[in-house]
Amino acid sequence: MVDSQSAPVAQPARPGGALGVVETRSIDWVPDEERHGKVWHQAPLWFLGNFQYFTIAVGFVGPSLGLPLGQTVLAGALGIVVGTLFMAFHASQGPVLGLPQMIQSRAQFGYRGVIVALAATIFTYIAFNVADQVLLAQGLNGIFGWNETAVALGAGAIAVLLAIYGHDWLHRAFRWLLYVSLPLMVLVTVGVLTGHAGGAHVANQHLAFTWAAFFAQFSAAAAYNITYAPYVSDYSRYLPRTTSARALIASVFFGASGSAVWLIALGGWLALKLGVSDGLVGLRQAGDHFLPGLGAAAAVLSALSLVATMGMNAYGGMLTVLTGIDSFRPITPTRRIRIVAILGLAVVWYLIASLISANAVATVFTALTLMLYLLVPWTATNLVDFFFVRRGHYAVTDLFTPSGIYGAWSWRGLTAYAVGIVAEIPFMVLPDLGGWNYTGPLAKQLAGTDIAWLVGLAVSALVFLAAARTTDRAGEDAAIALSEQQLAGV
Repeated sequence: MVDSQSAPVAQPARPGGALGVVETRSIDWVPDEERHGKVWHQAPLWFLGNFQYFTIAVGFVGPSLGLPLGQTVLAGALGIVVGTLFMAFHASQGPVLGLPQMIQSRAQFGYRGVIVALAATIFTYIAFNVADQVLLAQGLNGIFGWNETAVALGAGAIAVLLAIYGHDWLHRAFRWLLYVSLPLMVLVTVGVLTGHAGGAHVANQHLAFTWAAFFAQFSAAAAYNITYAPYVSDYSRYLPRTTSARALIASVFFGASGSAVWLIALGGWLALKLGVSDGLVGLRQAGDHFLPGLGAAAAVLSALSLVATMGMNAYGGMLTVLTGIDSFRPITPTRRIRIVAILGLAVVWYLIASLISANAVATVFTALTLMLYLLVPWTATNLVDFFFVRRGHYAVTDLFTPSGIYGAWSWRGLTAYAVGIVAEIPFMVLPDLGGWNYTGPLAKQLAGTDIAWLVGLAVSALVFLAAARTTDRAGEDAAIALSEQQLAGV
């Protein structure tokens, strides 16, 4: 018999396969007969996920610290390549397991222990949407004079609707926005490259290469795509189980990295050549200087793409919240509970963003730094387990009960995560946070260069690898075999 807690709920509906249909699934397992979609769909999804205003703001980090344009572009490109590798490998987990990312993390942290990773993940979703709301409100007010509160409420409403309709609607919205916005951004870039977008060396700039500034830009760019890691497989979990891992990794990698490198470079140019402190304002100036009206249109489309990304964050946040609740009080994943969770998250991010008075660039840099510190020990633990310890073989039904093979609290993952966080502290360089900042003693020895996340990554991976040597492999093999039989029955 299948334990009532351990059986993944199976519902007969596709996740929004037809227009107007609200997705039925949330944290439950996706049966093979409901798997659909194509690998190439992942590329435009993640291309547009980064093809918006937030990415331009990431390119402002280096210039804000006095880093010249060439080094800003190099640091941003290197950071994106490193961060996207982690993101893309997480994406390959979706078709294998048919589960949301954080449900799968119960294998490393335990049925209830995963709450530690969930806390870091929900912070990431909320921090992204807080920063997004600040960016949109300040940017559209700067361009068109629109009321910041009205912008925040309108963006939030659209994001909530996209998250409620769910997986398939998010894929559609991202593809449609990409088709419209791509030609406009190409034209703006042509104007920049041909010297017809305006711009000159801004007076009073004191630019010089420093490792601290270079690593700040590198880390911000790496964090940008590493922070997709907790939910990238949420958008690949409906793909057929037979999906090629290499093809999926490549699709996600080139989609997410291509647009990010492009717009980070553009952001650096806007900051240094136009002297602007807001990406939308700079985008409008550059575009309109090349072709009248181009900049305004490109700015609006970039803002709409950011709103769609807020919907993606709300959807992932909902899955995280429900996973956390289910870890202590089993729930039946229904449309109603999905909608309540999404609305609750929207209220939280709106209220927090409304209290922030910092400029958009400072908000973005602080949010990315904190997200990176919190998520890197988790991503190291999860990827080491999936690719080197368990090699993609899990007892799916045991992920839905605290009495399964993975237990309620797994000391292996929790120890690896905790030790990784502690190892980061001496190397941390926290930017201003409500008037408070912190530079660790070892970071001071490195002239303020932030390598904390690289230390956390290595330490967590090594600790988990060592701890995993005590895993009961025979017991897990038996549990996996039983799980496959139970899933076949579902």
